[in-house]
Amino acid sequence: MEFTFYKYQGTGNDFVIIDNRDEFFPKENTALVAQICDRRFGVGADGLLLLEKHPTADFKMVYYNSDGNLSTMCGNGGRCIVHFAKFLGIISEKTNFEAVDGMHEARVDKDWVSLKMNDVEKINVAENFTFLNTGSPHHVEMVSGLQNYDVFTKGRNIRNEIYGKEGSNVNFVEQIAPAIFSVRTYERGVEDETLSCGTGVTAVAIAMFETGKTSENRVLLKTPGGQLQVRFEKTDWGYRNVYLEGSATQVFKGIWQ
Repeated sequence: MEFTFYKYQGTGNDFVIIDNRDEFFPKENTALVAQICDRRFGVGADGLLLLEKHPTADFKMVYYNSDGNLSTMCGNGGRCIVHFAKFLGIISEKTNFEAVDGMHEARVDKDWVSLKMNDVEKINVAENFTFLNTGSPHHVEMVSGLQNYDVFTKGRNIRNEIYGKEGSNVNFVEQIAPAIFSVRTYERGVEDETLSCGTGVTAVAIAMFETGKTSENRVLLKTPGGQLQVRFEKTDWGYRNVYLEGSATQVFKGIWQ
């Protein structure tokens, strides 16, 4: 089959995005999704996004990991699809859309996208790590020497040995300043380190506040693919008004044949 696609990236977390408002894409064909995302035999991406019609919201976001399977919320993917919706003329500066974890609000200004994430209520703080769900499950662990850390091996082991078949994304963190942290993430479904993970840095920012590593509710996260900002409000029951903010860029347009 032949169709038009767009390649996007948000701080190096890259995606193939398809306008599926006419519902032509074979959504059950996981092999096709995996082939498109393959970096040697396809376009190459960390995941694939479908933009679809929604009865009340501006649009619906459907997200697949690069292994071809439908997945949980992707923060950087959410920011990229908001940029794409503006490119298509569906929205202007503000939007309301549905993803797998519910409704989201966002604002876009040129290449800068601010995405409202879900509230976070439950946070599990263990001796050496923190676990929480920011639309996707995340293990957050502080380390030293992050630049040379074996993220692939350590992340894969934690993903499989602690969290089993369902797995978890794994974030390794090093503090740079009171409200600045470096982050490297091993993503399930990609089964490798990605240059950036939006739900991951969101989890890191909240985990660092929850464990007293920072007292700031606006945190800068430095990933291998660039910088992201997370801001939030702490309440008696958890965290609300959580925003993931950073750049999102259309890289190129192509035709799949």
